[in-house]
Amino acid sequence: MGIFEELQQRQLIAQITNEKEVKDLINSGNARFYIGFDPTADSLHVGHFMALCLMKRLQMAGNKPIVLIGGGTGHIGDPSGRSDMRSMMSSETIEHNCECFKKQMERFIEFGEDKAIMVNNANWLLKLNYIELLREVGACFSVNNMLRAECYKQRMEKGLSFLEFNYMIMQAYDFYYLNENYNCNLQFGGDDQWSNMLAGSDLIRRKTGRDAHSMTITLLMNSQGKKMGKTASGAVWLDKNKTSVYDFYQYWRNVEDDDVLKCIRMLTFLPLEEIEKMESWQGAQLNKAKEILAYELTTLVHGAEEAQAAQAAAKALFAGGGDDSNMPTTQLNFEGDEISLIDVLVQSNLCASRGEAKKLIQQGGVSIEEEKTSDLGYKFSRESLKDGIKIKKGKKIYHKIIVK
Repeated sequence: MGIFEELQQRQLIAQITNEKEVKDLINSGNARFYIGFDPTADSLHVGHFMALCLMKRLQMAGNKPIVLIGGGTGHIGDPSGRSDMRSMMSSETIEHNCECFKKQMERFIEFGEDKAIMVNNANWLLKLNYIELLREVGACFSVNNMLRAECYKQRMEKGLSFLEFNYMIMQAYDFYYLNENYNCNLQFGGDDQWSNMLAGSDLIRRKTGRDAHSMTITLLMNSQGKKMGKTASGAVWLDKNKTSVYDFYQYWRNVEDDDVLKCIRMLTFLPLEEIEKMESWQGAQLNKAKEILAYELTTLVHGAEEAQAAQAAAKALFAGGGDDSNMPTTQLNFEGDEISLIDVLVQSNLCASRGEAKKLIQQGGVSIEEEKTSDLGYKFSRESLKDGIKIKKGKKIYHKIIVK
């Protein structure tokens, strides 16, 4: 089985141009492909995870990855999948985020001579002359076709800025530039990027007469049709300082029964034969599958030692054990002699807002040292927090609170 067939069986391929050519290209190891990452935060998150795994799979099959960091496009912001305009970032913030991305990616991708390379589109986009760009590239784009693109249609009612309208042109130019300067012949992206990617392939054909191919990967959606990788307090990050290793492990340990095998198939590197044997698993066996998923993904992101510690901590907690050494912990810094439970839930990111915290308490979703409370006025004294107190949110989320 070639890598193309494996991607199909793992249900990763969403849309593709010139299927036969792409299949031959990646199965023979002759793809010089790129995936872009806009530095909108100082850490990659689960939404990037599938793309990173795809790059790893293709590199293992002999293909050459180009990691494109969007230091230039990050100044504009991608309107795809958004109902509002992204916040504008300073050049300093963008540069800092790019550096953070590089460090995290090195865990997944092997960089070096004749291996993967990393480029930053700030190196060419920020130097473009606007008039020259309009003459060289703008003439290749039909405004009518652009407005029919899904990424723009969903924004038309609420308003689409001219700044964002240029994003498609910038992304297309990236592919053209990489094709001209790095022999890039294939681009990958999420399924919501299809319009932008087609624009890039079309631009290369118009400007050079060469074929350049595009393929999108299936977005990771749960059984309710929502993007996976979100919690009540925000995204699941790959930086353990933003999402602890334990919380990362627990996120995957707690996926819905209907989603676990899909996640194992799409995200892990377990052999397909082994995954097929799990298809008939039910009941308690699905809990075993969730443990496998959580362990495999935590190992990929944080290493085997951290994954083993997170797994041991989870088993100890749910077995009623006292080992909380690997439990996510928040050190509170507050004035006065006491702090409310509501503030603790917000400051520890167990809840995204005070309103959410109140609702959770009222519904009986909070336990303190294994005892439920519905008291909205509950407060902790500074003294009681010196040795740490365990809070449980719902049935599965544990957190330790201590005072600085």
